Amino acid sequence: MSGDHSHNDSQIDSGSRVNDSHKHKDKYKDKEHKHKDHKKDREREKSKYGNSDHKEFSEKKHREKERIKHEDVSTDRHKDKHKEKDHRKEEIKPKKEKENGFASPHRVKTEPDNDHFYHSPKSLKRQRDNDETEFKPKKIKLENDRVDKKGKKRKQDEDIKPKKTQKNKKGEVADGKKKAKKEPEEKWKWWEEERATDGSKWRFLEHKGPVMAAPYEPLPSKVRFFYDGKQMKLAPQAEEVATFFAKMLDHEYTTKDAFRKNFFKDWRKEMTSEEKSKITDLKKCNFNEMGEYFKAQSEARKAMTKDDKLKIKVENERLLQEYGFCIMDNHKERIANFRIEPPGLFRGRGDHPKMGMLKRRIRPEDIIINCSKDSKHPKPPPGTKWKELRHDNKVTWLVSWTESIQGSIKYIMLNPSSRIKGEKDWQKYETARNLKKCVDRLRNQYREDWKSKEMRIRQRAVALYFIDKLALRAGNEKEEGESADTVGCCSLRVEHINLYPEKDGQEFVVEFDFLGKDSIRYYNKVPVEKRVFKNLQLFMENKQPEDDLFDRLNTSILNKHLQELMDGLTAKVFRTYNASITLQQQLKELTSPDENLPAKILSYNRANRAVAILCNHQRAPPKTFEKSMQNLQTKIDAKKDQLSDAKRDVKSAKADLKVRRDEKSKKAVETKKKAVERLEEQLMKLEVQATDREENKQIALGTSKLNYLDPRISVAWCKKWGIPIEKIYNKTQREKFAWAIDMAEDDYEF
Repeated sequence: MSGDHSHNDSQIDSGSRVNDSHKHKDKYKDKEHKHKDHKKDREREKSKYGNSDHKEFSEKKHREKERIKHEDVSTDRHKDKHKEKDHRKEEIKPKKEKENGFASPHRVKTEPDNDHFYHSPKSLKRQRDNDETEFKPKKIKLENDRVDKKGKKRKQDEDIKPKKTQKNKKGEVADGKKKAKKEPEEKWKWWEEERATDGSKWRFLEHKGPVMAAPYEPLPSKVRFFYDGKQMKLAPQAEEVATFFAKMLDHEYTTKDAFRKNFFKDWRKEMTSEEKSKITDLKKCNFNEMGEYFKAQSEARKAMTKDDKLKIKVENERLLQEYGFCIMDNHKERIANFRIEPPGLFRGRGDHPKMGMLKRRIRPEDIIINCSKDSKHPKPPPGTKWKELRHDNKVTWLVSWTESIQGSIKYIMLNPSSRIKGEKDWQKYETARNLKKCVDRLRNQYREDWKSKEMRIRQRAVALYFIDKLALRAGNEKEEGESADTVGCCSLRVEHINLYPEKDGQEFVVEFDFLGKDSIRYYNKVPVEKRVFKNLQLFMENKQPEDDLFDRLNTSILNKHLQELMDGLTAKVFRTYNASITLQQQLKELTSPDENLPAKILSYNRANRAVAILCNHQRAPPKTFEKSMQNLQTKIDAKKDQLSDAKRDVKSAKADLKVRRDEKSKKAVETKKKAVERLEEQLMKLEVQATDREENKQIALGTSKLNYLDPRISVAWCKKWGIPIEKIYNKTQREKFAWAIDMAEDDYEF
């Protein structure tokens, strides 16, 4: 058969090519001439005979020519046979073969050649035949052999394929090399493994430590600082702190008295004695040249060339690969933030009393490293040492230090997609699910406690009612003047609520107005049960506005009581439970089987929004909101115009169909109708997008989605309605909730 000839020719070509490239080129030319002659003969025979006769004749004639050709070059092959075999013994490349259309496994050399390492002549011959690249002479012959009609492939096609790069499912090519694109790493399904019961978080931990903040680079001599109209050269320590203020000149913070006062106080601590004696008034300081310099630096960064940006990107990637991963229990885990925060000025949220204070530079001597005893310990920068080297496997942090503003401990932890973070999330939602089983009993109990003879029990019961019904945070005890005036349920003051026996047609209304976490205002008017209302009146008797509403309760007392009611129960578990159960109920109510994909996603966002409102997850409208809405409205108007034109085209096509009544006109009508349907769907997507943006203008959906909603509810909803999970969770969120995506089925119930 012609396929056999083709296979033999590839052997001949490869043998001659290795030994004599010039000789091969001559043969190549001869073969091309023969190919042209053969093509002319075929055309003449085709005109002489019918198609079917021609097939038989041409195949017969071609086989005869191949036989003659084979005999012509067989002598060359015989001469080079032994030489070729010796050459191939020295170097055998592990390549994928393809015999009769099936890929054979790699032949990878696992140990060096020696006297005991033996190749059979048959395998050696096959290896030689396939190692050589298939060149055009063979391709031309095979194309001539393809004489079947209607593009039917013959066996020779299978011999052509190895010429092209063959890729398998793992992204490998036929010659054993890998594609430039990275092969996706196999995910560690830690949730399928048994968890440690001894309280240990890991058994082995190795990492490179943190990346320290870059040292200060003094300003160029042309950038000057002026005091009272006169130029003044600052020492490096004082100059560095001055640059922090100069970078913020356009920010409203630098206009606030508390910010300016705190900055100036800390700045003077960094000055030399001479500088302190001269610089006594912040109002006389001129930072304008510094500010302009940093603006120019910012613009220069924006205008960087692609090459410069690429250099920075490459350097960041290098740091990520070196410091951004650790080895934990034989698995490579991503570290969340491996850089130590650079020095600067503290801002805080809201009207924080410490805004403007100096966040001092963190040095290696301030840092505690946590890793395994048997690991390779991180090395501090030359000439320095770490504060401490620990080996505590009962904690999850890798690096810790104490910051200078609040005196709080800061940590470098693992990425949210890591096993440790995933286990913590999973446990959190399982605890909330356990609350579901006993929540009715707890509610009945705190209702009974409203009638208790002890005031502390009544206060605890009313506070628990607010935490359950309104998803209020418990509120932490704080030192006065140490942080912004933010409160939670247990730390509410009399001034934060107003009582109305009747308001807006509702009875027993309580009006809340206070600053919650991150200085976000909580304002709500809610009707409560009569006994709760009466108790609040009792709690407020003979108290001043600044007095505590629950004067016999704090967060510790409340959480201790909750632990007695259910293992692991805290005020936050109530918040997680109410958020998750609300999402599940809202999704059932809002999702319609008849809705299309965009409408279902809108329903999901509305359910998410109900949770965000419950948890008071607010945000300021984005600065670009109005502009983006205008752009979206422009798109909607343009799409409406296109739809109107398309509908007119349909009417025109229908009129033509009535006159002509032919198949072409009928097809034209169908095409126009499909165009209208497509435009209607596009218009609906844009309108849904506009509605979604408007409704979420001041609501932060992400906080509840990432921290309070059991992800298995969302995953189950996606699987039930055929919604791509990518529409709900982005890549980072999918990595964080990989455990939920893997384990939740479409019938999951919180």
